[in-house]
Amino acid sequence: MNNQSIANNNTTSTEINGLDTATFGAGCFWCVEAIFQRVKGVISVQSGYMGGSVKNPTYREVCTGRTGHAEVCQIIYDPSVISFDELLEIFWQTHDPTTLNRQGADVGTQYRSVIFYHSEFQKQRAEYFKEKLNQEKAFDAPVVTEISPASIFYKAEDYHQNYYNLNPNQGYCTFVIAPKLEKFKKAFCNKLKNP
Repeated sequence: MNNQSIANNNTTSTEINGLDTATFGAGCFWCVEAIFQRVKGVISVQSGYMGGSVKNPTYREVCTGRTGHAEVCQIIYDPSVISFDELLEIFWQTHDPTTLNRQGADVGTQYRSVIFYHSEFQKQRAEYFKEKLNQEKAFDAPVVTEISPASIFYKAEDYHQNYYNLNPNQGYCTFVIAPKLEKFKKAFCNKLKNP
């Protein structure tokens, strides 16, 4: 299956419409997608792959850990409703940014903690908060989140899109995503679309 690839640069069509793009990797993209879909001001969330050298990668290829790609979510949001700083706050608090190439039982470079920035502003804010979190020792270990320029976003296969909402009773959804969502809803109740 050939995945649709979308080239990213600093002037995207979303910026012209008053919207902006954020791209985060924080472990399994099903978890990241389920969280950001519920955030007020987020217009859309797509699961996909970024940061590697293989063109049009498949999920199976990315799972080998040899493509260099991370599982990511590309988030289109309205900065007049939610700021990039607020998205970063949710990002930092909804996964473990101190573990290298791992989130829980998901292990491999494809599960790394990463912010792919789309502008110099996003790069500066991500670096600022990463440094601040480390200076304040906000976590028990140093934050190891990668901060890299956005490259080509490869949309994941259709069955990965909107995964939690379509498969809430699937094992991973029940035991991993649902508890993470509950924790997120309690911590960020004021940022939910439907609190």
